[in-house]
Amino acid sequence: MSLTKLFRFGSKGAEKPGLVVRGSEDLVDASAFGEDWNERFFETDGLARLATWAAKNAASAPRVAAGTRLGPAVARPSKVVCIGLNYRGHAQETGAAIPGEPVVFQKASSAWAAAGDDLVLPRGSVKTDWEVELAFVIGKRASYVTPEAALGHVAGFALHNDYSEREYQIERGGQWTKGKSADGFASFGPFLVLREAFPQFGAARLWLEVNGTTKQDSSTADLIFDIATLVSYLSRFMTLLPGDVVSTGTPAGVGMGHKPPVFLKAGDVVRYGIEGLGEATQTIRTGEPT
Repeated sequence: MSLTKLFRFGSKGAEKPGLVVRGSEDLVDASAFGEDWNERFFETDGLARLATWAAKNAASAPRVAAGTRLGPAVARPSKVVCIGLNYRGHAQETGAAIPGEPVVFQKASSAWAAAGDDLVLPRGSVKTDWEVELAFVIGKRASYVTPEAALGHVAGFALHNDYSEREYQIERGGQWTKGKSADGFASFGPFLVLREAFPQFGAARLWLEVNGTTKQDSSTADLIFDIATLVSYLSRFMTLLPGDVVSTGTPAGVGMGHKPPVFLKAGDVVRYGIEGLGEATQTIRTGEPT
């Protein structure tokens, strides 16, 4: 019995682990396995150990009830590394040159959030923008990895919305990080689809709607720097730890690229997805996070 997906379910901050096995879409409660999907799990050959456990126990384990909240698909990582301007269309709509090397920035891990939870706008924000992205999770420590060996360090793939406050990112000086790191700005999940179960990662459709209107619709085939290149490149400048997340960039259609620009406001509904990885819907609101 092979694994295809991991997920986490339950109330915010108290999520439990779950899994899906090949040939079934049942959401299996894996609480009895006794581990969260975190750095230690991936570092200690957790996927192989979990597959062994699932072969013996998944058929009899409890199922997760329909409508149960799904949290971030993995526990909060040690770092969230992002790639900017990695689709030609997005670089063009921002007026930027096509990068000669990957543009690298980080989101604070405190931005980690469930893909289906409401997004609370930062206080005073007037330029919060959407960015649907393909993300991947590191399954094995990566340092000075060759492109040929790079995919062996990837555990799986997930949907990510790299929310961005453009005033903070562009108009307030410094680097991009402070425009990318508000609470909830790293919406991730609902599933981590394991690498072997998602061979189409290099040509997967990704899309995003705001209030029912399509804003982004593209394919990962349009990435400037592909997954293997990104793993190898990043591993030259930092050690990628098991459980770390890398988000690969967004296609054209962000709010900042509209003429005039359009940004999110309270009451907007953002729906987004990647074929093969799932989809999510978030309502935008003001106030305090719950």
